[in-house]
Amino acid sequence: MNHGAGNDNAIGTSTFNWADHDGVLFDLDGVITPTAEIHERAWAELFAAYDYTADDYLRHIDGKPRYDGVRSFLLSRGITLPDGTVDDLPGTSTVSALGNRKNVLFNEILDREGIAPFPGSAATLDLLERIGVPAAIVSSSKNARTVLEASGLSDRFDVVVDGIEVAGRGLPGKPAPDAYLLGAELLGVDASRTIVVEDAVSGVAAGAAGHFAVVIGVDRGAGHDTLLAHGADLVVDDLAELLPDSLRPGSSAGSP
Repeated sequence: MNHGAGNDNAIGTSTFNWADHDGVLFDLDGVITPTAEIHERAWAELFAAYDYTADDYLRHIDGKPRYDGVRSFLLSRGITLPDGTVDDLPGTSTVSALGNRKNVLFNEILDREGIAPFPGSAATLDLLERIGVPAAIVSSSKNARTVLEASGLSDRFDVVVDGIEVAGRGLPGKPAPDAYLLGAELLGVDASRTIVVEDAVSGVAAGAAGHFAVVIGVDRGAGHDTLLAHGADLVVDDLAELLPDSLRPGSSAGSP
């Protein structure tokens, strides 16, 4: 596709057909589940002393591996800290300590409040299962499997590539395409026949860089124009827009 050329809805929501492709690779946070809200609340608490704003999440953190998000935010404030190690205790003295503290905050909120998938995303997974198109999660989050378990979706994906696997394989994070290319390989599909679904600027950029068949942006706050400019071929506010009317959540229509 002509990624990033400003081709707003060039594919067309009314004519989009999931069955035309061999597989779908979904980001998790903000695409399948509203975990981005929990992540943002955890980041806001972590960086409360640094005049953190909601715009900081979209500009410096969204879609990136946790420690990269810490570095990016601190850099925006002219602050550098030693990296430390992944075993650093949660705290504020190193990049790793801050990242580990953020993870504690995230899990505290998740345990307390739980999580449910976006209805349009759940309905999309139902459709993919019905038509036999395999799906994978490709997430920068090391909490991806925990979130899937909490949302009751653990058995809905043939492959899960999370932040733990990405780090273990030494792969660069988004916007590099490596994690998505790994997801396609593990799913047994070719990138040129595979859809990427993302809500983050870094994620749609990764899909474009990997030369996937279609990169769908889900606008949870980044903005249609921004997602299109960074690599999305098609942008929707919710995946329900790409479903037949009869399959959209709340529809009273019968089965097609």
